[in-house]
Amino acid sequence: MHQSTPRPLIAARPSGPLVTSHATGLRVPGDKSISHRALMFGALAVGETRITGLLEGEDVLRTAAAMRALGAEVIQDGPIWRVAGRGVGGLVEPSDVLDMGNSGTAARLLSGVLASHPFFSVMTGDASLRARPMRRVTVPLAACGARFTSRDGGRLPLAIEGARDALPLDTTTSVPSAQVKSALLLCGLNAPGLTRVVEREATRDHTENMLRHFGADVSVEVDGHARIITLRGQPELIAADVVVPGDPSSAAFPIVAALLVPGSRVVILGVGLNILRTGLFTTLREMGARLEIRNPRVEGGEKVGDIVAEYTELRAVDVPPERAPSMIDEYPVLAVAAASARGITRMRGLKELRVKESDRLAATAALLQVNGVRVEIEGDDLLVWGDGAAPKGGGHVQTHMDHRLAMSALMLGLSTESPVGIDDASFIDTSFPGFVSLVNGTIGNGGGDALRAA
Repeated sequence: MHQSTPRPLIAARPSGPLVTSHATGLRVPGDKSISHRALMFGALAVGETRITGLLEGEDVLRTAAAMRALGAEVIQDGPIWRVAGRGVGGLVEPSDVLDMGNSGTAARLLSGVLASHPFFSVMTGDASLRARPMRRVTVPLAACGARFTSRDGGRLPLAIEGARDALPLDTTTSVPSAQVKSALLLCGLNAPGLTRVVEREATRDHTENMLRHFGADVSVEVDGHARIITLRGQPELIAADVVVPGDPSSAAFPIVAALLVPGSRVVILGVGLNILRTGLFTTLREMGARLEIRNPRVEGGEKVGDIVAEYTELRAVDVPPERAPSMIDEYPVLAVAAASARGITRMRGLKELRVKESDRLAATAALLQVNGVRVEIEGDDLLVWGDGAAPKGGGHVQTHMDHRLAMSALMLGLSTESPVGIDDASFIDTSFPGFVSLVNGTIGNGGGDALRAA
Protein backbone atom coordinates (compact mmCIF):
# COMPACT_ATOMS: atom_id res chain seq x y z
CA MET A 1 0.00 0.00 0.00
CA HIS A 2 0.98 3.60 -0.51
CA GLN A 3 3.59 4.50 2.11
CA SER A 4 5.43 7.35 0.42
CA THR A 5 6.97 10.15 2.47
CA PRO A 6 4.85 13.32 2.25
CA ARG A 7 6.21 15.92 -0.19
CA PRO A 8 5.01 19.43 0.73
CA LEU A 9 5.00 21.88 -2.18
CA ILE A 10 4.55 25.63 -2.58
CA ALA A 11 2.99 27.33 -5.61
CA ALA A 12 3.85 30.99 -6.18
CA ARG A 13 2.74 33.42 -8.85
CA PRO A 14 5.28 33.13 -11.71
CA SER A 15 7.10 36.19 -12.99
CA GLY A 16 6.27 35.23 -16.56
CA PRO A 17 3.27 33.73 -18.39
CA LEU A 18 2.73 30.07 -19.24
CA VAL A 19 3.54 29.67 -22.91
CA THR A 20 3.96 26.96 -25.54
CA SER A 21 4.13 27.07 -29.30
CA HIS A 22 1.52 25.32 -31.43
CA ALA A 23 4.28 23.33 -33.13
CA THR A 24 5.61 21.82 -29.91
CA GLY A 25 2.72 22.28 -27.50
CA LEU A 26 2.65 19.98 -24.51
CA ARG A 27 1.19 16.57 -23.88
CA VAL A 28 -0.62 15.48 -20.78
CA PRO A 29 -0.52 11.85 -19.65
CA GLY A 30 -2.82 9.33 -21.27
CA ASP A 31 -6.46 9.14 -20.25
CA LYS A 32 -6.69 7.25 -16.96
CA SER A 33 -10.15 5.83 -17.59
CA ILE A 34 -9.17 4.46 -21.00
CA SER A 35 -5.82 3.16 -19.73
CA HIS A 36 -7.47 1.03 -17.03
CA ARG A 37 -9.96 -0.37 -19.50
CA ALA A 38 -7.37 -1.07 -22.20
CA LEU A 39 -5.40 -3.29 -19.81
CA MET A 40 -8.51 -5.12 -18.59
CA PHE A 41 -9.98 -5.69 -22.04
CA GLY A 42 -6.59 -6.77 -23.36
CA ALA A 43 -6.43 -9.38 -20.59
CA LEU A 44 -9.94 -10.63 -21.48
CA ALA A 45 -9.27 -10.83 -25.23
CA VAL A 46 -7.72 -13.55 -27.36
CA GLY A 47 -4.35 -12.55 -28.83
CA GLU A 48 -1.97 -9.67 -28.15
CA THR A 49 -3.21 -6.12 -27.62
CA ARG A 50 -0.71 -3.28 -28.17
CA ILE A 51 -1.39 -0.11 -26.18
CA THR A 52 0.31 3.21 -26.94
CA GLY A 53 -0.01 6.32 -24.81
CA LEU A 54 -0.86 4.36 -21.66
CA LEU A 55 -0.87 6.47 -18.51
CA GLU A 56 2.10 5.16 -16.52
CA GLY A 57 0.88 6.57 -13.21
CA GLU A 58 0.55 4.56 -10.03
CA ASP A 59 -3.19 3.91 -10.44
CA VAL A 60 -2.80 2.31 -13.85
CA LEU A 61 0.32 0.37 -12.86
CA ARG A 62 -1.79 -1.22 -10.10
CA THR A 63 -4.22 -2.42 -12.78
CA ALA A 64 -1.34 -3.81 -14.86
CA ALA A 65 -0.05 -5.71 -11.82
CA ALA A 66 -3.53 -7.07 -11.07
CA MET A 67 -3.98 -8.39 -14.61
CA ARG A 68 -0.60 -10.13 -14.36
CA ALA A 69 -1.70 -11.69 -11.07
CA LEU A 70 -4.84 -12.96 -12.84
CA GLY A 71 -2.80 -14.75 -15.50
CA ALA A 72 -2.45 -12.26 -18.36
CA GLU A 73 0.97 -11.40 -19.75
CA VAL A 74 1.54 -7.65 -19.48
CA ILE A 75 4.87 -6.34 -20.76
CA GLN A 76 6.16 -2.82 -21.28
CA ASP A 77 8.13 -2.57 -24.51
CA GLY A 78 9.43 1.00 -24.64
CA PRO A 79 6.44 3.29 -25.32
CA ILE A 80 4.21 0.31 -26.15
CA TRP A 81 2.51 -1.98 -23.65
CA ARG A 82 1.74 -5.52 -24.82
CA VAL A 83 -1.04 -7.57 -23.24
CA ALA A 84 -1.44 -11.27 -24.11
CA GLY A 85 -4.97 -12.06 -23.00
CA ARG A 86 -6.59 -15.24 -21.71
CA GLY A 87 -10.02 -14.76 -23.26
CA VAL A 88 -13.37 -14.11 -21.57
CA GLY A 89 -13.67 -16.38 -18.53
CA GLY A 90 -10.02 -17.44 -18.77
CA LEU A 91 -8.49 -15.52 -15.85
CA VAL A 92 -6.98 -17.56 -13.00
CA GLU A 93 -7.18 -17.26 -9.23
CA PRO A 94 -4.54 -14.87 -7.87
CA SER A 95 -2.09 -16.29 -5.34
CA ASP A 96 -2.03 -13.13 -3.22
CA VAL A 97 -4.13 -10.09 -2.28
CA LEU A 98 -4.68 -7.60 -5.13
CA ASP A 99 -3.52 -4.17 -3.92
CA MET A 100 -5.25 -1.43 -5.93
CA GLY A 101 -3.39 1.45 -4.24
CA ASN A 102 -5.36 4.69 -4.54
CA SER A 103 -7.48 3.70 -7.55
CA GLY A 104 -11.23 3.56 -7.08
CA THR A 105 -11.67 3.01 -10.82
CA ALA A 106 -9.44 -0.06 -10.81
CA ALA A 107 -11.06 -1.53 -7.69
CA ARG A 108 -14.64 -1.06 -8.85
CA LEU A 109 -14.12 -2.22 -12.44
CA LEU A 110 -12.10 -5.21 -11.33
CA SER A 111 -14.90 -6.18 -8.91
CA GLY A 112 -17.06 -6.72 -11.97
CA VAL A 113 -14.45 -8.88 -13.69
CA LEU A 114 -13.86 -10.99 -10.57
CA ALA A 115 -17.57 -11.42 -9.75
CA SER A 116 -18.18 -13.66 -12.78
CA HIS A 117 -15.01 -15.76 -12.49
CA PRO A 118 -15.37 -18.93 -10.38
CA PHE A 119 -12.55 -18.38 -7.90
CA PHE A 120 -11.68 -16.59 -4.67
CA SER A 121 -9.88 -13.23 -4.55
CA VAL A 122 -9.24 -10.38 -2.14
CA MET A 123 -8.73 -6.68 -2.95
CA THR A 124 -7.35 -3.95 -0.74
CA GLY A 125 -5.89 -0.48 -1.23
CA ASP A 126 -4.30 2.46 0.54
CA ALA A 127 -5.95 4.31 3.43
CA SER A 128 -7.88 6.61 1.09
CA LEU A 129 -9.27 3.76 -1.03
CA ARG A 130 -10.14 1.68 2.04
CA ALA A 131 -12.42 4.53 3.16
CA ARG A 132 -14.38 4.66 -0.10
CA PRO A 133 -17.78 2.94 -0.52
CA MET A 134 -17.99 -0.26 -2.56
CA ARG A 135 -21.59 -1.34 -1.86
CA ARG A 136 -22.82 0.67 -4.84
CA VAL A 137 -20.94 -1.92 -6.92
CA THR A 138 -21.11 -5.09 -4.84
CA VAL A 139 -24.87 -5.00 -4.19
CA PRO A 140 -25.93 -5.08 -7.87
CA LEU A 141 -23.06 -7.43 -8.76
CA ALA A 142 -24.28 -10.00 -6.23
CA ALA A 143 -27.23 -10.70 -8.53
CA CYS A 144 -24.86 -12.65 -10.80
CA GLY A 145 -24.28 -15.17 -7.99
CA ALA A 146 -21.07 -13.75 -6.54
CA ARG A 147 -20.55 -13.33 -2.79
CA PHE A 148 -18.77 -10.35 -1.24
CA THR A 149 -17.39 -9.94 2.27
CA SER A 150 -16.08 -6.58 3.39
CA ARG A 151 -15.60 -4.23 6.31
CA ASP A 152 -18.54 -2.25 7.68
CA GLY A 153 -20.08 -0.01 5.05
CA GLY A 154 -18.89 -2.24 2.21
CA ARG A 155 -15.33 -0.92 2.41
CA LEU A 156 -12.06 -2.61 1.46
CA PRO A 157 -10.50 -5.05 2.06
CA LEU A 158 -13.04 -6.96 -0.03
CA ALA A 159 -13.18 -10.76 -0.40
CA ILE A 160 -14.91 -12.01 -3.55
CA GLU A 161 -16.22 -15.52 -4.20
CA GLY A 162 -16.92 -15.39 -7.90
CA ALA A 163 -20.04 -17.04 -9.33
CA ARG A 164 -19.66 -20.65 -10.51
CA ASP A 165 -22.22 -20.09 -13.24
CA ALA A 166 -22.70 -16.35 -13.52
CA LEU A 167 -26.17 -15.06 -14.27
CA PRO A 168 -26.73 -12.11 -16.62
CA LEU A 169 -27.72 -8.84 -14.96
CA ASP A 170 -30.70 -6.55 -15.51
CA THR A 171 -30.05 -3.46 -13.42
CA THR A 172 -30.88 0.22 -13.18
CA THR A 173 -27.94 2.02 -11.58
CA SER A 174 -28.72 3.86 -8.34
CA VAL A 175 -26.12 6.61 -8.91
CA PRO A 176 -24.74 8.27 -12.08
CA SER A 177 -21.41 6.44 -12.04
CA ALA A 178 -19.42 5.16 -15.02
CA GLN A 179 -17.51 2.92 -12.60
CA VAL A 180 -20.69 1.14 -11.46
CA LYS A 181 -22.01 0.79 -15.00
CA SER A 182 -18.68 -0.54 -16.23
CA ALA A 183 -18.39 -3.06 -13.40
CA LEU A 184 -21.82 -4.47 -14.31
CA LEU A 185 -20.93 -4.72 -18.00
CA LEU A 186 -17.58 -6.37 -17.26
CA CYS A 187 -19.38 -8.89 -15.09
CA GLY A 188 -21.88 -9.55 -17.87
CA LEU A 189 -19.10 -10.44 -20.29
CA ASN A 190 -18.71 -13.84 -18.60
CA ALA A 191 -22.43 -14.57 -18.18
CA PRO A 192 -24.62 -16.22 -20.85
CA GLY A 193 -27.46 -14.28 -22.42
CA LEU A 194 -28.11 -10.56 -22.32
CA THR A 195 -26.93 -8.20 -19.59
CA ARG A 196 -28.91 -4.96 -19.47
CA VAL A 197 -27.83 -1.82 -17.61
CA VAL A 198 -30.01 1.28 -17.42
CA GLU A 199 -28.48 4.56 -16.27
CA ARG A 200 -30.83 7.44 -15.54
CA GLU A 201 -28.15 9.98 -16.46
CA ALA A 202 -25.53 9.44 -19.16
CA THR A 203 -22.01 8.85 -17.86
CA ARG A 204 -18.71 8.49 -19.71
CA ASP A 205 -19.02 5.70 -22.27
CA HIS A 206 -15.43 4.48 -22.63
CA THR A 207 -16.47 0.95 -21.65
CA GLU A 208 -19.14 0.76 -24.35
CA ASN A 209 -16.69 2.14 -26.95
CA MET A 210 -14.02 -0.35 -25.95
CA LEU A 211 -16.42 -3.28 -25.94
CA ARG A 212 -17.19 -2.51 -29.58
CA HIS A 213 -13.49 -2.00 -30.34
CA PHE A 214 -12.74 -5.53 -29.08
CA GLY A 215 -15.65 -7.07 -30.98
CA ALA A 216 -18.41 -7.43 -28.37
CA ASP A 217 -22.09 -7.21 -29.30
CA VAL A 218 -23.29 -4.15 -27.40
CA SER A 219 -26.12 -1.72 -28.15
CA VAL A 220 -27.10 1.60 -26.61
CA GLU A 221 -30.60 3.07 -26.62
CA VAL A 222 -31.09 6.68 -25.57
CA ASP A 223 -34.31 7.60 -23.77
CA GLY A 224 -34.22 11.27 -22.77
CA HIS A 225 -31.35 11.63 -20.29
CA ALA A 226 -31.32 7.85 -19.71
CA ARG A 227 -29.25 5.29 -21.59
CA ILE A 228 -30.04 1.58 -21.87
CA ILE A 229 -26.97 -0.58 -22.58
CA THR A 230 -27.43 -4.19 -23.66
CA LEU A 231 -24.50 -6.63 -23.89
CA ARG A 232 -24.54 -10.18 -25.24
CA GLY A 233 -22.48 -12.27 -22.85
CA GLN A 234 -19.63 -14.72 -23.43
CA PRO A 235 -18.31 -13.24 -26.68
CA GLU A 236 -14.85 -14.02 -27.96
CA LEU A 237 -13.10 -10.69 -27.60
CA ILE A 238 -10.36 -10.26 -30.19
CA ALA A 239 -7.16 -8.39 -29.33
CA ALA A 240 -7.20 -4.86 -30.74
CA ASP A 241 -4.59 -2.13 -30.58
CA VAL A 242 -5.50 0.89 -28.45
CA VAL A 243 -4.23 4.47 -28.79
CA VAL A 244 -4.86 6.25 -25.48
CA PRO A 245 -5.63 9.98 -25.92
CA GLY A 246 -4.47 12.66 -23.50
CA ASP A 247 -6.63 12.75 -20.38
CA PRO A 248 -9.06 15.72 -20.42
CA SER A 249 -9.12 15.64 -16.61
CA SER A 250 -5.34 16.16 -16.60
CA ALA A 251 -5.50 18.78 -19.36
CA ALA A 252 -7.84 20.77 -17.11
CA PHE A 253 -4.97 21.91 -14.87
CA PRO A 254 -2.70 23.62 -17.43
CA ILE A 255 -5.82 24.98 -19.16
CA VAL A 256 -7.08 26.70 -16.00
CA ALA A 257 -3.57 27.90 -15.17
CA ALA A 258 -3.31 29.53 -18.60
CA LEU A 259 -6.70 31.22 -18.14
CA LEU A 260 -5.62 32.71 -14.80
CA VAL A 261 -1.99 33.80 -15.39
CA PRO A 262 -1.83 37.04 -17.45
CA GLY A 263 -0.19 36.73 -20.87
CA SER A 264 -0.43 32.93 -20.94
CA ARG A 265 -1.14 30.84 -24.02
CA VAL A 266 -0.74 27.06 -23.96
CA VAL A 267 -1.38 24.40 -26.58
CA ILE A 268 -2.16 20.87 -25.38
CA LEU A 269 -1.89 18.20 -28.04
CA GLY A 270 -4.00 15.08 -28.54
CA VAL A 271 -6.59 15.51 -25.78
CA GLY A 272 -9.61 13.19 -25.60
CA LEU A 273 -12.82 15.03 -26.49
CA ASN A 274 -15.45 12.39 -25.72
CA ILE A 275 -18.65 14.43 -25.35
CA LEU A 276 -19.37 12.74 -22.02
CA ARG A 277 -16.05 14.04 -20.63
CA THR A 278 -15.97 17.66 -21.80
CA GLY A 279 -18.35 19.40 -19.40
CA LEU A 280 -15.51 21.52 -18.01
CA PHE A 281 -14.63 22.89 -21.45
CA THR A 282 -18.30 23.79 -22.04
CA THR A 283 -18.45 25.54 -18.66
CA LEU A 284 -15.22 27.48 -19.16
CA ARG A 285 -16.49 28.74 -22.52
CA GLU A 286 -19.68 29.92 -20.79
CA MET A 287 -17.40 31.84 -18.40
CA GLY A 288 -15.91 33.58 -21.44
CA ALA A 289 -12.71 31.55 -21.64
CA ARG A 290 -10.60 31.86 -24.77
CA LEU A 291 -10.56 28.14 -25.45
CA GLU A 292 -10.20 26.71 -28.94
CA ILE A 293 -10.25 23.15 -30.31
CA ARG A 294 -8.00 22.53 -33.28
CA ASN A 295 -7.40 19.53 -35.52
CA PRO A 296 -10.36 17.43 -34.31
CA ARG A 297 -10.06 13.77 -35.25
CA VAL A 298 -10.97 10.21 -34.21
CA GLU A 299 -8.34 7.81 -32.88
CA GLY A 300 -9.15 4.34 -31.58
CA GLY A 301 -12.88 5.07 -31.48
CA GLU A 302 -12.46 8.24 -29.38
CA LYS A 303 -12.69 11.89 -30.44
CA VAL A 304 -9.38 13.72 -30.03
CA GLY A 305 -8.17 17.27 -30.66
CA ASP A 306 -5.61 19.94 -29.76
CA ILE A 307 -6.67 22.59 -27.23
CA VAL A 308 -5.48 26.20 -27.19
CA ALA A 309 -6.12 28.15 -23.96
CA GLU A 310 -5.31 31.85 -23.44
CA TYR A 311 -5.53 34.19 -20.47
CA THR A 312 -9.08 35.44 -19.97
CA GLU A 313 -10.96 37.61 -17.48
CA LEU A 314 -13.68 35.15 -16.50
CA ARG A 315 -17.28 35.74 -15.41
CA ALA A 316 -19.38 33.67 -12.99
CA VAL A 317 -21.88 31.09 -14.25
CA ASP A 318 -24.53 28.69 -12.95
CA VAL A 319 -23.47 25.11 -13.70
CA PRO A 320 -26.51 22.79 -14.10
CA PRO A 321 -26.63 19.49 -12.18
CA GLU A 322 -27.07 17.39 -15.33
CA ARG A 323 -23.57 18.42 -16.41
CA ALA A 324 -21.95 16.82 -13.34
CA PRO A 325 -21.31 13.33 -14.80
CA SER A 326 -19.34 14.85 -17.69
CA MET A 327 -16.99 16.79 -15.40
CA ILE A 328 -17.18 15.11 -12.01
CA ASP A 329 -13.39 15.10 -11.56
CA GLU A 330 -12.94 18.71 -12.65
CA TYR A 331 -15.00 20.58 -10.04
CA PRO A 332 -12.05 21.39 -7.75
CA VAL A 333 -10.10 23.08 -10.56
CA LEU A 334 -13.29 24.76 -11.83
CA ALA A 335 -13.74 26.18 -8.33
CA VAL A 336 -10.21 27.58 -8.59
CA ALA A 337 -11.16 29.31 -11.85
CA ALA A 338 -14.38 30.59 -10.26
CA ALA A 339 -12.38 32.21 -7.44
CA SER A 340 -10.92 34.63 -10.01
CA ALA A 341 -14.15 35.14 -11.96
CA ARG A 342 -16.45 38.13 -11.49
CA GLY A 343 -19.66 37.21 -9.64
CA ILE A 344 -21.05 34.15 -7.83
CA THR A 345 -20.52 30.79 -9.49
CA ARG A 346 -22.95 28.08 -8.40
CA MET A 347 -22.10 24.44 -9.17
CA ARG A 348 -25.18 22.29 -8.67
CA GLY A 349 -25.71 18.63 -7.86
CA LEU A 350 -22.30 17.62 -6.54
CA LYS A 351 -23.36 14.70 -4.31
CA GLU A 352 -20.91 12.35 -6.03
CA LEU A 353 -17.97 14.52 -4.94
CA ARG A 354 -18.52 13.30 -1.39
CA VAL A 355 -17.37 9.75 -2.28
CA LYS A 356 -14.25 10.47 -4.30
CA GLU A 357 -10.66 10.07 -3.03
CA SER A 358 -11.79 12.43 -0.27
CA ASP A 359 -15.00 14.28 0.45
CA ARG A 360 -14.09 16.55 -2.43
CA LEU A 361 -17.01 18.87 -1.89
CA ALA A 362 -15.95 19.78 1.66
CA ALA A 363 -12.25 19.66 0.79
CA THR A 364 -12.67 21.98 -2.21
CA ALA A 365 -14.51 24.48 -0.06
CA ALA A 366 -11.75 24.29 2.56
CA LEU A 367 -9.09 24.73 -0.14
CA LEU A 368 -10.64 28.04 -1.17
CA GLN A 369 -11.53 29.28 2.31
CA VAL A 370 -8.01 28.92 3.66
CA ASN A 371 -6.86 31.10 0.75
CA GLY A 372 -9.24 33.98 1.36
CA VAL A 373 -12.05 33.01 -1.02
CA ARG A 374 -15.67 33.19 0.10
CA VAL A 375 -17.37 29.87 -0.49
CA GLU A 376 -20.49 28.11 0.77
CA ILE A 377 -22.01 24.64 0.50
CA GLU A 378 -25.81 24.59 0.18
CA GLY A 379 -27.01 21.00 0.14
CA ASP A 380 -25.13 19.45 -2.78
CA ASP A 381 -24.32 22.83 -4.38
CA LEU A 382 -21.03 24.72 -4.17
CA LEU A 383 -21.07 28.54 -4.36
CA VAL A 384 -17.88 30.50 -5.01
CA TRP A 385 -17.63 34.31 -4.81
CA GLY A 386 -15.15 36.13 -7.06
CA ASP A 387 -14.55 39.81 -7.76
CA GLY A 388 -12.53 39.41 -10.95
CA ALA A 389 -9.23 39.82 -9.10
CA ALA A 390 -6.65 37.33 -7.90
CA PRO A 391 -7.49 35.75 -4.52
CA LYS A 392 -5.26 36.51 -1.53
CA GLY A 393 -3.78 33.02 -1.14
CA GLY A 394 -1.26 32.36 1.58
CA GLY A 395 -3.03 29.26 2.86
CA HIS A 396 -1.77 25.74 3.55
CA VAL A 397 -4.07 23.13 1.96
CA GLN A 398 -4.78 19.68 3.37
CA THR A 399 -4.99 17.38 0.34
CA HIS A 400 -6.44 14.29 2.08
CA MET A 401 -4.38 12.00 -0.18
CA ASP A 402 -6.33 13.35 -3.17
CA HIS A 403 -4.28 14.05 -6.30
CA ARG A 404 -6.86 16.35 -7.91
CA LEU A 405 -7.15 18.52 -4.83
CA ALA A 406 -3.36 18.80 -4.71
CA MET A 407 -3.09 19.92 -8.33
CA SER A 408 -6.05 22.31 -8.03
CA ALA A 409 -4.47 24.01 -5.03
CA LEU A 410 -1.18 24.42 -6.90
CA MET A 411 -2.99 25.98 -9.87
CA LEU A 412 -4.64 28.41 -7.47
CA GLY A 413 -1.21 29.39 -6.17
CA LEU A 414 -0.11 30.45 -9.65
CA SER A 415 -2.59 33.34 -9.55
CA THR A 416 -2.86 34.36 -5.87
CA GLU A 417 -1.19 37.36 -4.24
CA SER A 418 0.66 35.12 -1.76
CA PRO A 419 1.98 31.58 -2.33
CA VAL A 420 -0.20 28.55 -1.63
CA GLY A 421 1.20 25.47 0.11
CA ILE A 422 -0.01 21.87 0.10
CA ASP A 423 0.79 19.19 2.66
CA ASP A 424 1.63 16.42 0.19
CA ALA A 425 2.28 16.22 -3.55
CA SER A 426 3.24 12.54 -3.62
CA PHE A 427 -0.22 11.41 -4.74
CA ILE A 428 -0.09 13.52 -7.90
CA ASP A 429 1.83 10.69 -9.56
CA THR A 430 -1.28 8.49 -9.41
CA SER A 431 -2.70 10.35 -12.41
CA PHE A 432 -0.15 12.90 -13.64
CA PRO A 433 3.50 11.80 -13.54
CA GLY A 434 5.80 14.74 -14.24
CA PHE A 435 3.17 17.35 -13.37
CA VAL A 436 5.51 19.73 -11.54
CA SER A 437 8.21 19.73 -14.23
CA LEU A 438 5.58 20.17 -16.98
CA VAL A 439 4.07 23.24 -15.30
CA ASN A 440 7.45 24.79 -14.48
CA GLY A 441 8.64 24.08 -18.02
CA THR A 442 5.88 26.21 -19.56
CA ILE A 443 6.73 29.37 -17.62
CA GLY A 444 8.24 31.92 -20.00
CA ASN A 445 10.57 34.88 -19.63
CA GLY A 446 12.91 33.11 -17.25
CA GLY A 447 10.17 32.88 -14.67
CA GLY A 448 11.88 30.22 -12.57
CA ASP A 449 10.11 27.44 -10.73
CA ALA A 450 6.65 28.50 -9.57
CA LEU A 451 6.08 25.02 -8.09
CA ARG A 452 8.80 24.12 -5.63
CA ALA A 453 9.48 22.09 -2.52
CA ALA A 454 8.33 23.62 0.74
